[in-house]
Amino acid sequence: MTIFKARSLFSRSFSSLSSHPLRVCVVGSGPAGFYTAEKMLKANKQAEVDIIDRLPTPFGLVRSGVAPDHPETKIVVNQFSRVAQHEQCSFFGNVTLGSSISLTELREMYHVVVLAYGAESDRVLHIPGEDLGGILPAREFVWWYNGHPDCRNLALDLKSTDTAVILGQGNVALDVARILLRPTVELATTDIAGHALTALKESTIRKVFLVGRRGPVQAACTAKELREVLGIKDLFINIQEADLVKTLADEEELKDNRIRRRIYELLSKAAISGPSCPCSGQRELHFVFFKKPDRFLVSDNRSNHVSGVRFEKTILQENGVSGKRIAVGTGEFEDLECGMVLKSIGYKSVPVDGLPFDHRQGIVPNTRGRVLSDLLGDLTLVEKGLYVSGWLKRGPTGIIATNLYCAEETVASIMEDIKRGVLASSTSLPKPGREGLIQLLDSRNIRVVPFSAWEKIDAEEKRIGSLRKKPREKLACWEELQKVAMN
Repeated sequence: MTIFKARSLFSRSFSSLSSHPLRVCVVGSGPAGFYTAEKMLKANKQAEVDIIDRLPTPFGLVRSGVAPDHPETKIVVNQFSRVAQHEQCSFFGNVTLGSSISLTELREMYHVVVLAYGAESDRVLHIPGEDLGGILPAREFVWWYNGHPDCRNLALDLKSTDTAVILGQGNVALDVARILLRPTVELATTDIAGHALTALKESTIRKVFLVGRRGPVQAACTAKELREVLGIKDLFINIQEADLVKTLADEEELKDNRIRRRIYELLSKAAISGPSCPCSGQRELHFVFFKKPDRFLVSDNRSNHVSGVRFEKTILQENGVSGKRIAVGTGEFEDLECGMVLKSIGYKSVPVDGLPFDHRQGIVPNTRGRVLSDLLGDLTLVEKGLYVSGWLKRGPTGIIATNLYCAEETVASIMEDIKRGVLASSTSLPKPGREGLIQLLDSRNIRVVPFSAWEKIDAEEKRIGSLRKKPREKLACWEELQKVAMN
């Protein structure tokens, strides 16, 4: 394999720029990163924008988070590709913040650094047995079926149990349930990773329990996702009608929320429209409300492996501080047997050296995207030139389009800071930017994957996919990705 120096891969980058452009580095090439780059290029015609990502593939959540049977959601990569091909924008794949280059070094090279690397870790429950085999974050399962190279070899056993429990009832939880229960003949025509499709074809899982702490009125999913999972062919749906009984507080909560009313209606209809018990061999989806996990149970037959979950029944009580209703335990417990548990309880961002971080909320402290280094009474200390966008800024909430408005706000803050003279301009303080980044990466022998190399990966995945009657067959190993990129 030929290893090219970064400089030889970015020759076009030095031809059409002004002598002292505004140097901007965006860390993370998911929706938040690309929307930020796009808005920055439009807001400042003299900006030079570099996007770096630890993966050799761009698009972040669109590639590794969106379910394979949601191709319409992935069309946004066409827009992001046009941004990457802009003459004043460059993509640096295979560059990791913290090991390839430090945040301090980036801030020295660029006038503006925007961190948009999302959330690549998971919240934990802190209950007994959480480290048992068979218990996984839903994020890792999603990365596994989407061909993320970090999870290609995930220790996942789908053949030793017929029952999976999913903790959570948001869109990710519903995605995971749908992938486990949907006929594989339908998944075979999507861009699902080949290794995942093979494993799912051999899966013995027939029952999936979606468990939530609160009730159907508070279900965190969207109507679209719920309709999809309820519409799976030949699937038995079980919802206890007792869970659907509304309190006065529920009625009040539904009154001014059209989306929640629609979700409640869909669940109510599903509870009464289907048969009372499953047919032989039929796959089953059980919605379980008002239960919170208390501990994981260890198997007597499999060493250090989960055999079930002990749940505590909950009721909703108003929190005197926030005024919101929260789920509290009642002291009543019941066990649910299973051989696999997927925790869909929230993603979590990770800090890097030199970055202020709120560990409780899992975000970078900020005001409208401006990073805050300290809060002392009424004194707010702003980190000049350092900004955030996306999940790192607001937490893991919203849909892909939410990142558009998030990026607009951050870029507006950047432009305000330039206008007010808070941020050093390109003319008053020239910075090395892309040239400096390339020199540093070359000196450290980092194998940079530019966007042109990603296009080789893209073409190869589509070529292999066409042979298998799929949109693409994702290359899911680091070695494969780098080999194709650098050929």
